[in-house]
Amino acid sequence: QVQLVESGGGSVQAGGSLRLSCVAFGNIYSTSCMAWFRQGPGKEREGVAGIDSDGLIRYADSVKGRFTISKDNAKNTLYLQMNSLKPEDTAMYYCAADAMAGPDFLGWAIPYEYDYWGQGTQVTVSS
Repeated sequence: QVQLVESGGGSVQAGGSLRLSCVAFGNIYSTSCMAWFRQGPGKEREGVAGIDSDGLIRYADSVKGRFTISKDNAKNTLYLQMNSLKPEDTAMYYCAADAMAGPDFLGWAIPYEYDYWGQGTQVTVSS
């Protein structure tokens, strides 16, 4: 079993920055692949960024150049640095983990590839 605990959300103005954190507890071998997802009001959950055990990183096109995902294995913590935030980034952000997410990490942005989810942290960006 794995428990994921997110923090770092909040309210910022457009152009601002936030850093999300996700600490993993339990069977860390089940957290080889980790990702950030988000879900806005009335929208489907979408993958934002993912990282696998080899350090392979994927980003959604909408956040490339603005968001940076990283992982501190010693602390079992996943981060998402979000810069140049836009109102359309407003959403509940979730941390997800699993032992793998498809061959070659191709399933990184597919929610059902992950068995473990955090409770979410709200990010609100005002214009």
